[in-house]
Amino acid sequence: MSDGKDSLDLSGLGAAVPNAKELSAEDKANLVESIKNTLQGLAARHTDVLESLEPKVRKRVEVLREIQSQHDDLEAKFFEERAALEAKYQKMYEPLYSKRYEIVNGVVEVDGVTKEAADETPAEQKEEKGVPEFWLNAMKNHEILSEEIQERDEEALKYLKDIKWYRISEPKGFKLEFYFDTNPFFKNSVLTKTYHMIDEDEPILEKAIGTEIEWFPGKCLTQKVLKKKPKKGSKNTKPITKTENCESFFNFFSPPQVPDDDEEIDEDTAEQLQNQMEQDYDIGRADEFLQGKGSRESDLRNASNSKMLPT
Repeated sequence: MSDGKDSLDLSGLGAAVPNAKELSAEDKANLVESIKNTLQGLAARHTDVLESLEPKVRKRVEVLREIQSQHDDLEAKFFEERAALEAKYQKMYEPLYSKRYEIVNGVVEVDGVTKEAADETPAEQKEEKGVPEFWLNAMKNHEILSEEIQERDEEALKYLKDIKWYRISEPKGFKLEFYFDTNPFFKNSVLTKTYHMIDEDEPILEKAIGTEIEWFPGKCLTQKVLKKKPKKGSKNTKPITKTENCESFFNFFSPPQVPDDDEEIDEDTAEQLQNQMEQDYDIGRADEFLQGKGSRESDLRNASNSKMLPT
C-alpha cells in the first residue's frame, strides 16, 4: 500500500468480459454474475487490507461483509420476482392499452358521449373524434420530455397516435414504438427505439438503437438551414446556406452509440446513455404523463396505480 490507499490489479477482469457481440443470449444473462465473481476473486487476493486492521475492527468488517452478502442474495431474488411479476401484469395491461388506443383515436365512442356531444357542439363546428393531441399533451406533462419538445416539434407530434412499450428477449432489453398517422413531416409510420441490455433485471446498457427518420424535403426537425449574405466584393452574389443540427424531440431516435470494447467511452456519454434508458423505461404509460408525475423510474413505478386521467 502507498499513501494509505490500496491499489487493486484489475488486469484479470478483461478475460472475464469478452466482446458482447460474441456472446450468446445465455452468456449475456450470466455476464454480470461473472463480473461479480471476478471482483470477489480480486478482493480475496487483497486481504492485506483486512490484515492491517486491529482484530476487533477486522471482525466487525467481516460481519459487515456477510451482511452485504445476505443483502445481495435478497436483492437478486427481488429482481427475479419483480421480472416475473411485471411480465404477468404486462399481459393484464394490454386490454386496457387497447381500449385507450380506441378511445383516443376515435375508433370507438364512450357510452353516453355521442348524445351529449351532439347537444353541446354548435351546428357549424365539426365534431372532433377521440381525444385530439392526447400524446402531445401527455408528453408535455412529463418532467423530462417537456424539456426535449421544441415548439417546432409540436405540429409533428400532433400526429402521434400511440406509444407502446414491451420487453424483448433476444437479445434482452426493451423497445419503444411510436405510431404516427400519415403526416407531412416524415414517411415512417412507426419510429422505434430499442435498448439491448446485458442484464435485464439490473439494467446494464449494451447499446441503444433508434429508427432512421425518413424526412420529407425541407421538413427535417433535427436540422436547421442558415442563410448568410455573401461577403462584400464576393463574386458569388447568392446567399450562402449552411445546415446545422438543432435541438428537437426527434433526436430521441438518434441515441449516442456505445463504443466497442476496444474503444473508450467518456463518463458524460455513459451517464447520458444510462439516464436516458432509465427515463425511457416507463415512457409508454400515459397516466403518469397526464398527471405530471415524476420522471424517474422509481417515481413512475410508485405512481403506476394512479388513475389514467386526472380527476
